[in-house]
Amino acid sequence: MALSGINGHTTLVGLIAWPVGHSVSPPMHNAAFEALGLNWRYVPLPVALSQVENAVRGAAALGFRGVNVTVPHKQAVLPALDVVAPDAAQFGAVNTIVIDRDADGRPAITGHNTDYQGFLGSLRQGGFEPAGKSAVVVGAGGAGRAVVFGLLQANARDVLVLDTQPQQAQSLLTDLGGDGAPLRTAPLSTETLVESARAAELLVNATPVGMSPRIDASIWPDAVSFPAYLTVFDLVYNPQETQLLRQARAAGAAAIDGLDMLVRQGAIAFELWTGQQAPFDVMRAACERALGQR
Repeated sequence: MALSGINGHTTLVGLIAWPVGHSVSPPMHNAAFEALGLNWRYVPLPVALSQVENAVRGAAALGFRGVNVTVPHKQAVLPALDVVAPDAAQFGAVNTIVIDRDADGRPAITGHNTDYQGFLGSLRQGGFEPAGKSAVVVGAGGAGRAVVFGLLQANARDVLVLDTQPQQAQSLLTDLGGDGAPLRTAPLSTETLVESARAAELLVNATPVGMSPRIDASIWPDAVSFPAYLTVFDLVYNPQETQLLRQARAAGAAAIDGLDMLVRQGAIAFELWTGQQAPFDVMRAACERALGQR
């Protein structure tokens, strides 16, 4: 079914974000719908932080089947939900919303998180098994929460979260188990990043630093040599080759970009909405085409 044939029977889903123009989720999901012959359409929805709750309830009122949620709204959407899945509730961040309806059309809005599953799948696909390993995660926002939860679920030995906002880091700590092994936090600075990364086996960037259009930015200082024994995972996927990953690869470190995670979490969201198996290869190819055109 051609996607241009949108009509009164078309099922709508979308992406709530601010900004939203950088995302390749619309072409990724629309390619999947087309491949399976589904009369569905995925649309970008730019939503300011002050309007998040209104946007979620508005999507439900307009008949949407669901939405994805990304920066900076993964925690801000929580008050608009009727139900939060247990895993998402545990670490307090939602990236996928499913909207069901009763016989009278009244919506029930449920929040899920597919990020941590996408992260773990991508991390293992990249050759890193987190069980028993030490990790440093930069960023304690919604994405960072999913990463930390995934690492703890996978039995990482030690997880240190670095963030410039102590209150945000403390909130994550409280929600996921309190200070002490295996989870700790510290203020983010060049010194703490370099010192902690040199003692770890995995470094994860869970911030937007390095994302288009600021593609030359990196959490790692240019003047400091990169540890070659580290595995580096950058959740940023646009550009696919971030400055952080270039720094890591130049030093001989293993580097994993964020595109595979994007597709994996998107495939799980697709299945939550449609009840059908997601065409993973189609979705990844659509992302690569979209990124190649930018």
